Amino acid sequence: MAVASFVLGLLGLLVLNVFLGPVAIVLASVALWRGTARRGRAFLGLGLGVADLVVLIAFMQVDNTVSWSF
Repeated sequence: MAVASFVLGLLGLLVLNVFLGPVAIVLASVALWRGTARRGRAFLGLGLGVADLVVLIAFMQVDNTVSWSF
């Protein structure tokens, strides 16, 4: 779950951050709660999930839309 949250958080910075960001946060939280051996990846996934939501909010403020594209 820690690796999945990291990968989804990383992908969320590029596409579908409205969906992948929260999923990455949930997966990282569950992985940390279960005591994963890959705590670093879980924390990175958590940070990237939060970053996904921050990027989404920033683009929503600039474009006044719910999503963004390149």
